[in-house]
Amino acid sequence: MSSTLDKAKDAAASELDHLKNLVSQLSERITDLEKKGQAKVQSVLPSGRTPAEELRLILIGPPGAGKGTQAPNIREKYNVCHLATGDMLRSEVSKKTPLGVEAKKIMDNGGLVSDEIVVGMIKNQLETNKECQLGFILDGFPRTVVQAEKLDAMLQSKNQSIDHALELKIADNLLISRITGRLIHPASGRSYHREFNPPKKEMTDDISGEPLIQRSDDNVEALRKRLLTYHQQTGPVVDYYAKQGKHAPIDASQSPKLVWSAISAVFAQSEKARKAEATK
Repeated sequence: MSSTLDKAKDAAASELDHLKNLVSQLSERITDLEKKGQAKVQSVLPSGRTPAEELRLILIGPPGAGKGTQAPNIREKYNVCHLATGDMLRSEVSKKTPLGVEAKKIMDNGGLVSDEIVVGMIKNQLETNKECQLGFILDGFPRTVVQAEKLDAMLQSKNQSIDHALELKIADNLLISRITGRLIHPASGRSYHREFNPPKKEMTDDISGEPLIQRSDDNVEALRKRLLTYHQQTGPVVDYYAKQGKHAPIDASQSPKLVWSAISAVFAQSEKARKAEATK
């Protein structure tokens, strides 16, 4: 009788140990799954993209090539910020940030704002502007190879890099014809054209209803000088990104819709290549 009872106790103890072991294994499994789930949540941004899939883009093109038309399209589709250096500089100065105060002193003395200050402003935007969480479009910078190198160094310190350097290419004569009809909304930078992309209401911004203006330097003589300077500065920058395999030329003489299609094709090809690399 005693032997039967002892055997029953041993069996019960063994079963209890087995159940405790199962509970321990399940607990470890749950903890592991929770950690993986948290890691996945942290690695996927609100758009469903991972940080590695962010869009970091430089938009290159002479005045009137269509940057002001295409940048909003890219910004809206990919939920990235549009960083135009002139706008950034004015914003930093008006907010009296340390960089803005330093820049204002230089400009008040008739000097040019240093590359370090501009790169610092870009870095500040990437770290504080929520709209830059999924990436950015840089418009108006870099203009020289030295600036491109400093931008790369800053991004490398954040374990980031430029994905594309899109160049909107168009013949100077066509540009001059295009620009002399250009209309600008000063507050937002939105651009229209009297012939190719007119506002719904004459001389009125479609979104805000505010008046449009024509820039005082949008005349033939001034444009030729600006284009000469642009070509002298931009050629080496284009070569710099071409050597990195990041330069993508776009025919900007086409209609805005066809230009957008060409830009979208560049992004689609890049995404296809990324996915193919991920499956290797």
